[in-house]
Amino acid sequence: MYDAFGPVLGRIPSGLFILSARGPGGEETAMLASWVQQASFAPPAVTVAVNAKRYLREWLVPGATAALSLIGETQKSVLGHFGKGFDPGEPAFEGIAIDRSPAGQAVLQDALGWIEGEVTAAIDAGDHHVILLKLTAAAEGPRLAAERPWVHVRKNGLHY
Repeated sequence: MYDAFGPVLGRIPSGLFILSARGPGGEETAMLASWVQQASFAPPAVTVAVNAKRYLREWLVPGATAALSLIGETQKSVLGHFGKGFDPGEPAFEGIAIDRSPAGQAVLQDALGWIEGEVTAAIDAGDHHVILLKLTAAAEGPRLAAERPWVHVRKNGLHY
């Protein structure tokens, strides 16, 4: 039924980010996120889509904070590390150099830059939930001007 959508949806370009968040007990994790889009100029805001089956999704409720680290086109090892996903309790940042955002989120030191925001809405869009983050902090990485962000295009937009 949806076959005609796949090739077109797959060609929608998106950046690659590492989404980090903390659970209600202080536990933290991260995931590779590609469906990120600026949603507002004032106040600055972005949306990020998270698979409804990911336990991280349950942490992204209004009032929670999360951060997005922007990945550069030469950072393939970062994609390999975060692309596999993490089980609850598994250390997502083992072997990865991080800093902390003002709200305490892990952000990658080698990222092109990062943004942090407060969740203001979570919308059930089917197999993914769209999370709206009102931005509260940001920082440029040392390579932001020199390196291009990783742009992801898929062959088929009906699966990863």
